[in-house]
Amino acid sequence: MNIQFQRRLDRLLGTFICWLFSIFFRKDAGTSIQSNPKNLLVILLSEMGSLVLAYPMFEFIGRKYPGVSIHVLLLDQNREILELIDVVPLRNILTVRNTSLIRMLLDTFRVLVKIRESRIDTVIDCELFSRVSAIYSFLSGAKIRAGFHPYTQEGLFRGEFINRPVLYNPYHHISHQFITLAEAIGSETIPKAKRLPVSDKLRVSPLKISEAEIENALRRFRRDFPEIADKKLVFLYAGGGLLPIRAWPLKNFCTVAGDLIHHGYAVGVIGLEEDKSLAKEIFEKCSNNNCIDLTGYTKSIRELMMIFYFASLLITNDGGPGHFAAMTPIPAIILYGPETPLLYGPLGFNSFSFHVPLSCSPCLTAYNHRNSPCDGDNICLKSISPQEVLEKAYEMLEG
Repeated sequence: MNIQFQRRLDRLLGTFICWLFSIFFRKDAGTSIQSNPKNLLVILLSEMGSLVLAYPMFEFIGRKYPGVSIHVLLLDQNREILELIDVVPLRNILTVRNTSLIRMLLDTFRVLVKIRESRIDTVIDCELFSRVSAIYSFLSGAKIRAGFHPYTQEGLFRGEFINRPVLYNPYHHISHQFITLAEAIGSETIPKAKRLPVSDKLRVSPLKISEAEIENALRRFRRDFPEIADKKLVFLYAGGGLLPIRAWPLKNFCTVAGDLIHHGYAVGVIGLEEDKSLAKEIFEKCSNNNCIDLTGYTKSIRELMMIFYFASLLITNDGGPGHFAAMTPIPAIILYGPETPLLYGPLGFNSFSFHVPLSCSPCLTAYNHRNSPCDGDNICLKSISPQEVLEKAYEMLEG
């Protein structure tokens, strides 16, 4: 489904359904319920990067509630990354397709039957004020439902049936807020889970992959691109995904690619098949055999992460690749603008984030369904010059 249609559907129909459900169940009705989850459902319908950022929450749940059976409900296209971070058994992964309204409704009926059969007693709704996840939470039949709630903020209405409501805090990294949702299950404070976030930097577990698998991928890569076999390789991701406003100007990627090649490095442009036009422009600007088009080359996220193992640097727009890199040894430079690394920075120790905090940045927030008011002139990203990115790139490459 078109993303704008999804937003309208969530705002109009979702608001009505949440109001209707609130008539039958108020959030204070379940505050006294004993919190000792046996079968817990996590709802996370966002982009793939959010699943990586949720990894510390899954670790926290495992420590606080040993023996709990964790289930996850997510979009079908995000299933692979959940399998890669390896936090729940495959049999406990539930998916819905959002390619059309009919498919989503059919899948919704199927997963709700499965959820009821699994006797889910606790739900953690990780979505930032989207109403469809709150509706799933209510229909799950769980007695305990944790989720973000506006309290006195001018947040989006999601009904009054979340009985472990957590105050959304736009000043804390989202990974810490996910942990707060899990902490809220047994919290008695108002608002829930008045906790001090740990000072240590959160991290995600490395990808589980064998040396033999990496060596096989390297042999294939060298066979396919023998012209760059003896050079240090830098990957560029120039796509914006579902949110083109997050893309650094393409001419800047062209400048960076040309300079890297001039200094003896090879450049690989990664992305999906639909990013080929971006790769073609960079390739034509460089006009050099040391620039290769890798858009569509990897057929899965796992294959993409495997080639990260034998590259020297990733330069990427804000999005999935920067978060995937945190699970591999590759250092990364990530370009933020409409969103901020303070909230969505990667869970790794080997990355650097550029961000120019203009008066309007970040403009993609929980309060506007990540629907930026920007007219397309993303000055926040245009203010990051190719020269400063190159300076940091050479520092990381040579250091």
